[in-house]
Amino acid sequence: MENELQSLEAEARKGLQELTDAAHLEPFRVRFLGRKGAFSTIMRQLGSVPAEERPRVGQLANTIKADIERLFEEKKEMLSAGQGRRGVTTPDLSLPGRWPATGRLHPISQVMEETCQIFEGMGFSVAEGPDVELDYYNFEALNIPAHHPARDMHDTFYVSDSLLLRTHTSPMQARIMEARQPPLRVIAPGKVYRCDSDITHTPMFHQVEGFLVDKKVSFADLKGVLTVFTRKMFGKELALRFRPSFFPFTEPSAEVDIACVICGGQGCRVCKKTGWLEILGSGMIDPEVFRMVGYDPQQYSGFAFGLGVERIAMLKYGIDDIRLFYENDQRFLSQF
Repeated sequence: MENELQSLEAEARKGLQELTDAAHLEPFRVRFLGRKGAFSTIMRQLGSVPAEERPRVGQLANTIKADIERLFEEKKEMLSAGQGRRGVTTPDLSLPGRWPATGRLHPISQVMEETCQIFEGMGFSVAEGPDVELDYYNFEALNIPAHHPARDMHDTFYVSDSLLLRTHTSPMQARIMEARQPPLRVIAPGKVYRCDSDITHTPMFHQVEGFLVDKKVSFADLKGVLTVFTRKMFGKELALRFRPSFFPFTEPSAEVDIACVICGGQGCRVCKKTGWLEILGSGMIDPEVFRMVGYDPQQYSGFAFGLGVERIAMLKYGIDDIRLFYENDQRFLSQF
């Protein structure tokens, strides 16, 4: 066995001398020093050595293995330093390090979070729902029955006759009112989908639906909540106007506009030369919607609103093309 150990030692030393590539280090280690390597195999034969010889042979085996392990580590260190391969030089440690790029929230996510925080500060809770919605909740429960002309306003992506990609987050209004009793104060943020694409519209965009239901809720309450929201979002008092409009699930209804911060109200392509930019639709919840969910419209009243997060972000950051949010241009996104 001593002869085998000495022969194995000579073979291992020769192998280490011939190593010139770090890629060959692991195969060498496995062959000689691994759990099933040559030295381990010999050590398992120690039991066949006469008892009086075992201590000496065992000590010799351990010494030889330790020497080979030490030589292996020295060779590994040398090759790692770039001295074992021709043409490889030691790296210049005086060069400055490369800082990894840090991630950050997308501007839409930032505005979405800020919007939720503002309404949560006014006592609203946050609820989320499915992107693929039933026709019933997206339309019928909101007083938009089949063949209603208001459906043409939505440019809907249909999955089947009864399934669609939701065109607004308003279905959460019906879902929550079905499951809970007033008083309710809820916002529902999320993605919505419509067949529309230009500098102020995208096929997929983000919306926050909000509604409040209780006794003796008035339009004045709606105006107060939205005024507080715009002042907190933009950090200043902006001109705000409520323009009469129509939505099947609110009556009376109003579009809410803010003075265009892109052009200062002078008129530009974003505000279509009007000086105003629409940011949300709102109104008092229609009594028919209350009846659909089992509420008594004689006892309860409420308001609802839906705001476009991209529109808010464009106003907040002075962006004149909504498509910039989705082009993944690092030069644009890194500004936020």
